[in-house]
Amino acid sequence: MSLTEQYAYYLKIERALSQNTAAAYLRDTKAFLAWAEETGSGPLAVTPDDIQAYFKERSDLSKRSQARLLSALRSFYAWAVQENLVPVNPCDGVDMPKLGRYIPSVLSVEEVEALMESADVSTLTGLRDRALLEVLYGCGLRVSEAAALKRSDVFAKEAFVRVVGKGDKQRLVPVGEPALEAIEAYLSVRPSTGDALMDDLIFHNRSGKGLSRVSIFKMIKTQALRAGIRKEISPHTLRHSFATHLVENGADLRIVQEMLGHESILTTEIYTHIDSSTWQRDILTHHPRR
Repeated sequence: MSLTEQYAYYLKIERALSQNTAAAYLRDTKAFLAWAEETGSGPLAVTPDDIQAYFKERSDLSKRSQARLLSALRSFYAWAVQENLVPVNPCDGVDMPKLGRYIPSVLSVEEVEALMESADVSTLTGLRDRALLEVLYGCGLRVSEAAALKRSDVFAKEAFVRVVGKGDKQRLVPVGEPALEAIEAYLSVRPSTGDALMDDLIFHNRSGKGLSRVSIFKMIKTQALRAGIRKEISPHTLRHSFATHLVENGADLRIVQEMLGHESILTTEIYTHIDSSTWQRDILTHHPRR
């Protein structure tokens, strides 16, 4: 078994990372190890200077991408130390790129309404898209969480959905009437596939299979254009908008953290910055000395 195969097993079994995170770590690590082989130092003889040299060669990467790459390498060499393959982690001598505070794009409540209304609910695809939009916004789900949502995860009477998030961690998220009604409207006309496991999955493509992340991205961009929204948006924009609107309406940050499945409250605090920028802009617009 190769180094990267052993590391992949570690990420999946011991770290229990999500499939997407593990894939990103492996992709970044493989690219670096291939470079280390070519330069002659070898994957297990890497020094902090080698990592710095690699970063100089990858000047095309944004600071955020560099930070992700360093996290991947730090994880790989931490595993290598644990396995006694290297004596120390060479990443310990490399500083993380300084990142500016990331303020995500959000939709207004009116834009969210327009996006929901853009789905043509006279068709099966339109009913599905409306239900998916309602779930992404109404529950603040990640795109992978929404795509994997099952009938058996929906507890309509209790108004909760069970979500499997990063690291296969489960959480219960409140779900409102608009999302529940949209799901019911879609499922009431969606044909059966004859496969019990596939039928339990809520969102299908035209072939009766699960939706891919790419197809959901494309759907949201199409619906945004139909709704007259000119912002650059993605499924995550609906999650950001959901959290921002909750905070703006006075929701407790700890509750928002739990709903979003954030491990750290620091991640959720970004939405207090968005709220601050909103009232700051409003004050400056109406300031008598503007």
